[in-house]
Amino acid sequence: MKLLALDTSTEACSAALWLNGAVRERYEVLGRGHAERILPMVDELLVEAGLALNALDGIAFGRGPGAFTGVRIATAVAQGLALGADLPVVPVSDLAAVGLQALDRGGNQWGSVSLEAWVCLDARMGEVYHALVVPDEALLARVVGAEGVSAPDTLVLSAPRAGVRRVGVGHGFSAYPQWAQQVGQPLDAVWVDMLPRASAVARLGAALWATGLQLPAEQAQPVYVRDQVASQSTKRKP
Repeated sequence: MKLLALDTSTEACSAALWLNGAVRERYEVLGRGHAERILPMVDELLVEAGLALNALDGIAFGRGPGAFTGVRIATAVAQGLALGADLPVVPVSDLAAVGLQALDRGGNQWGSVSLEAWVCLDARMGEVYHALVVPDEALLARVVGAEGVSAPDTLVLSAPRAGVRRVGVGHGFSAYPQWAQQVGQPLDAVWVDMLPRASAVARLGAALWATGLQLPAEQAQPVYVRDQVASQSTKRKP
């Protein structure tokens, strides 16, 4: 299977190709300029692989939650490319993508242990996007319960099951260091350096594809979690 993956949900911008289990990726931390950079990344990967867009099987994209504009960019680019090449799309949770990266790092660090990742990404406006991500045999990594957005000091997470290591991951922990210090005590590690990557989106997209969870391109939708982000961002104090 050949799958293109995109992610622009945070300050990172990335594209990846999943080619029958092998992954090629372009990844840059830009801050801004994702809309101008993502298509050249796609072109570079396709030229490098000697593939035309319509030779792919589908397109996976980081559907959020994340920065409002960034999530819209990934969704719109994936939808536009998919419509033009008559390809299906696979929406992938950005929190699951970060969680998968954490599970990989934990496995490399501690070996075959039971592990789960508490993902907290800075959502600005005094809040974090959060989810608990656990390993899944079919999907590689999955979110337990619902993804959320909350003020960090209101978050309450039950203790992990006996014998399970739990790591905190994401720049939500560095954005709110005092809170992170408090909640970090029962965690086995806190990794603040991980952002969503298209390589993880590609792997999760391939797993979702295998279970039949691809969609027609016109059904590609972003997931913001914070429903009032647009109206709040346009408000101005007198």
